[in-house]
Amino acid sequence: MLISRRKFLKTSMVAVPAAAIMPAVFSRAVAASIAEQPSNPAPLGERTLVIVQMFGGNDGLNTIIPAGQGTYYDLRNTLALNENDVLPLNSQTAFHPALAPLKELWDQGVLAAVEGVGYPSPSFSHFESKDTWQTADPSGRMLEGWMGRYLEGIADTQGDAFHALSVGRSLPRALLSNKVAVPSVESVEKYMFKQDPRSNSAMLGRATALMQIYDSAPEATRFGALLDNTIDAAQRSSDALQAAKAAYTPAVEYPDTKLGKGMQLLAEAIDADLGIRVGHIKIRGFDTHADQAAVHEELLADTAGSIHAFYRDLQAHGRDKNVVVMTWSEFGRRAGPNASGGTDHGWAGPMFVAGTPVEGGLYGEAPGLVGLDNGNLRFTTDFRRVYATVLEGWLGAPADLVLGQHFEQLPFIKRDAAA
Repeated sequence: MLISRRKFLKTSMVAVPAAAIMPAVFSRAVAASIAEQPSNPAPLGERTLVIVQMFGGNDGLNTIIPAGQGTYYDLRNTLALNENDVLPLNSQTAFHPALAPLKELWDQGVLAAVEGVGYPSPSFSHFESKDTWQTADPSGRMLEGWMGRYLEGIADTQGDAFHALSVGRSLPRALLSNKVAVPSVESVEKYMFKQDPRSNSAMLGRATALMQIYDSAPEATRFGALLDNTIDAAQRSSDALQAAKAAYTPAVEYPDTKLGKGMQLLAEAIDADLGIRVGHIKIRGFDTHADQAAVHEELLADTAGSIHAFYRDLQAHGRDKNVVVMTWSEFGRRAGPNASGGTDHGWAGPMFVAGTPVEGGLYGEAPGLVGLDNGNLRFTTDFRRVYATVLEGWLGAPADLVLGQHFEQLPFIKRDAAA
């Protein structure tokens, strides 16, 4: 299936006026582009982007380590990892030993690591920085999520029960849209219409009544279409996920953690051809202000083990060529430790991108350990360059329009995958 630039623009502007969600200059650019002839159609097919949020601010300096640099050991003191324990990538760079499962993907050439990622004038606030990453807008003017804008662009091109799936209790702002209903699923068992065990026979009647209530909402209101779509999507996606789980047999053992179980849920949904273009899941706990060493090691092991299991499972089911996994965290940590054996909110950090379509290697530029900005690592790569790459290079969407401006892509999507 193909989606043209013009089609993307038309469908993404249906729900609300462009001026309500985008800066005026960008709105005029969108309006002008709608009149353009279709050009550079991008393949949509069955491609999926799975986003893993490392919630809390991951310590990049102890994730991708400047091994052998004396300045690292001077800065880190007791938090520095022993040079004999890390997993070397080259003569100057290494992974935390807990990332052994990702190192395996690295050695296979299907893992990219982007260093020094951040954005101009960064915030140390979890709330503000998360909003920046999830709207892809440091100015704070965008209301919808960057993936929500993408989903609006493809909403009328497919008839699937849902285009995206959020694993967790609440919808991340990255998937927020005024037009597209995105299910948030904590577990398949909990994602269904609840019934009173004393009167199972009344379940159908209650569901019908609920549908009628939603049908009575005026479609002319700003959120009328969204309300109308949400209940229908909930019912259809619940049925689809129940069937997907029943039909699926994982080929590997996932970590017995929330992240591991959530990644398996995403694998089940992808394998069932439910039309999911975007999956989102988070792992909490990266706000390591105290006793970081043990906590960070456990979190990295969970993240690496879950992504590795997901990739191997997709491989066994013949789905690995269709899926790319991308990690993000709202900020990094400061270069030096605090008095509590942890690190405080900082600036630059790394992102990982994994999958068979990925050209493995190091991208961006490692932040320098000399010339820190008040103890903070200076960012070298704008996170929107990574977004632009997965949007245009992988999902086939006009990245400039989704992000509101142009960002140079990074070459971590293989040429044959981007074609």
